[in-house]
Amino acid sequence: MNGYLGQIEIPDFALVVLIGSTGSGKSTFAARHFLPTEVISSDRARALVSDSETDQGVTADAFDLVREIAGKRLKNRKLAVIDATNVRAADRKGWIELARKWHALPVAIAIDPGVDVCIERNRARADRPSGAQVVQRMVSEVRRGLGGLQREGFRQVWRLSSVDEIEAAVVTRQPLWTDKRTDQGPFDIIGDIHGCAGELQALLNKLGYGVVWSEDRGERSATVTPPAGRKVVFVGDLVDRGPNSPDALRIAMSMTAAGTAYCVQGNHERKLERWLGGRKVTIAHGLQQTIDQLEGADRGLRAALPAFLGDLRSHVWLDGGRLAVAHAGLKAEMIGRGSGAVREFALYGETTGEIDEFGLPVRADWAAGYRGDTTVVYGHTPVVRADWVNNTLCIDTGCVFGGKLTALRWPERELVEVPAERTWFEPVRPLGGALETSSAQVEADALLDVSDVTGRRWIDTELRGRIVVAEENASAALEVMSRFALTPQWLAYLPPTMSPSETSGADGWLERPEEAFAYFRKAGVAEVVCEEKHMGSRAVIALCRTADAARARFGVAGEETGAIWTRTGRAFFTDIVTTEALLGRLRRAVDAAGLWDELATDWLLFDTEIMPWSAKAGSLIKGQYAPVAASSRAGFSATNDALRRALRRGIEAGPLLERFEDRAERADRYGRAWAPYVWPVGGVEDLKVAPFHLLASEGRVWFDRDHPWHMGLFDRLAATGDGATTATHWRSVVLEDADACAEAIGWWETLTAAGGEGMVVKPREFVVRGPKGLIQPALKVRGREYLRIIYGPEYDAPENLVRLRERGLGGKRNLALREFALGHEGLKRFVAREPLRRVHECVFAVLALESEPIDPRL
Repeated sequence: MNGYLGQIEIPDFALVVLIGSTGSGKSTFAARHFLPTEVISSDRARALVSDSETDQGVTADAFDLVREIAGKRLKNRKLAVIDATNVRAADRKGWIELARKWHALPVAIAIDPGVDVCIERNRARADRPSGAQVVQRMVSEVRRGLGGLQREGFRQVWRLSSVDEIEAAVVTRQPLWTDKRTDQGPFDIIGDIHGCAGELQALLNKLGYGVVWSEDRGERSATVTPPAGRKVVFVGDLVDRGPNSPDALRIAMSMTAAGTAYCVQGNHERKLERWLGGRKVTIAHGLQQTIDQLEGADRGLRAALPAFLGDLRSHVWLDGGRLAVAHAGLKAEMIGRGSGAVREFALYGETTGEIDEFGLPVRADWAAGYRGDTTVVYGHTPVVRADWVNNTLCIDTGCVFGGKLTALRWPERELVEVPAERTWFEPVRPLGGALETSSAQVEADALLDVSDVTGRRWIDTELRGRIVVAEENASAALEVMSRFALTPQWLAYLPPTMSPSETSGADGWLERPEEAFAYFRKAGVAEVVCEEKHMGSRAVIALCRTADAARARFGVAGEETGAIWTRTGRAFFTDIVTTEALLGRLRRAVDAAGLWDELATDWLLFDTEIMPWSAKAGSLIKGQYAPVAASSRAGFSATNDALRRALRRGIEAGPLLERFEDRAERADRYGRAWAPYVWPVGGVEDLKVAPFHLLASEGRVWFDRDHPWHMGLFDRLAATGDGATTATHWRSVVLEDADACAEAIGWWETLTAAGGEGMVVKPREFVVRGPKGLIQPALKVRGREYLRIIYGPEYDAPENLVRLRERGLGGKRNLALREFALGHEGLKRFVAREPLRRVHECVFAVLALESEPIDPRL
């Protein structure tokens, strides 16, 4: 029973169960001390299901509702208060179970103003016909059960035994002992030490901490001076196996006492605490070394040690909730919570129930399934190398076994290590052999979870805030990806769609550069870049320096040195031989240009066009476009011959013949429109690649460089003479310079008159915001003949142009901005080595948005 001096201190996250007879004033007490959203009343639940708070016939349904609401609040780490009589242990059992399920501390507040008070209050309530005997029985049950509340599982029990005590009560809330979110660091998190005090001191020195030892009357002590503002967080297992557990303890105890460190409990600390307390424990796993070393330690250390060990907590939650440190890890639903299950998981992690060939438990890979936003740093299971997995990091690198002692600097996410002085203890299970080239994250990403990309999605992006993906669109994307996509480890990016310019009012034109210039000028853009728009097939190219680099960075198997894929994530070529041959040509160009060393990378990600169009769209031309042209020519030829014969016979067919001759001429132009985009392809030497964006490389997303920088880079690739890449003609245009604008328009007219597709107009800077937010990253301005392929042979007939000029661009432009932001976000996550599921969230979203009903001709 907690002491009561007018102050009731409860955890800020708890399940508070009010206990009291009818008429005791529970609801009044709840309304005075808790938020309306925190109080879940059984009477109110009865009213919700039956329109009457006193309808006892719906009690079961009402309590189902109370439990459901309380469970949802606890799931979301919100305090919940149960306002019901709860006078019997059987009534309270369910609340204890609910609290344990959500790792919340159960708190009991018994309200007992006295039998007479309760009876009198009930008499004054016409809606409560409970007689005196009912009240007496309830009060009696409350009082009989008080002594057993803690045995039932309540972590705190408060009793208010009079009207005065109830009126004077003040309820205050305290964070859980593990909740240190207000401490924002910075921190240095140190892995399992296991008595390696020499390595610990060396690591602290490397981190910038000063360690000074002193001795006073036989008592040895350490004073540790941290760099300004920094704190250490020890992940536990300070002791056992190593040569000097007492000094490791002295450092940790000194720092925690000085407020310059936190230390969470490791399983070895728990065992040592139990041994010091006289409990029966198995002396194994290095405990004997610690016992022997403590025998020779000073009395002050031995006297202070039990209190230090007893105060260690399961985990510590830091930096506004962004960081949690636990000895063996922690599931997302356990962070910042308190229960026996939380402590056990934090100490030992999770096992499969199996035993390996060394006689040790097989550990379940909880980190592979971790999906929390809070970074979890832990130790316990030694690894050869500290690798990030799903926003978790194990930093026990086996110092006592001859490995390293590792620290993580937070928030810098920088690893700092010192090697072990020697192998102090031979492990039962070998620590490991040579380092694998792939990371632990790559291994975790080998199995993808469909739930990470399905359902309604909310994706937060740096460029455009939260983007929502409808469930039905996500399902459509999954269908495409699961059936047609290439190896998913490559898919770090899908390119966004692009909007055309506004329609032109010029006679005979649907699109012209003047409208694109006007859009950017109105948005406040001073300078644009005009790039030739190649008529090829859009392709993303991942190019790696070697197959080893591909395996290490992308986590693929085999000897692939890269990948080439379409806008929908499909492999661009159906055979790996062609893909590798083209990648080889590109690699030689990159070698010649010296880009690997210049950009300090072993891989590059390009946004490109691959030409000719017929290399990818040959079947489309043959099966769709060419038959339309052939049938149009044949049909119009026969029609016009008939009309000419009728005209010779004196039938008035002149206007009709003129109309059909015009249609025949447009159909003929349609049949010639794709000729510049078609040529024979006998092998990769006949393909041309036109890169226009360097998307990313190791450690960088290149959206911060302007378009002239990107185009200059690709001009260098084209100049290497390998022939794999082709130069893209481009120019910069200052929008206030009328002559420059006119010159660019003339260039576009010449380009399109010669059969070119058109041009793309972009702000000079890659990412530009205007007064209303992010503006279009690019607008396409397509030529008159290319548009004939898109809209049909007669699109530019005056009567059709009138209709086409009414096309709406709002949906297309909104789509382009969302996909652009998602592409950028996915690249950021990939470069930051976030889990593949986080990258795929953005990639799948781009594909999902393509299912929106937008005119595909835009």
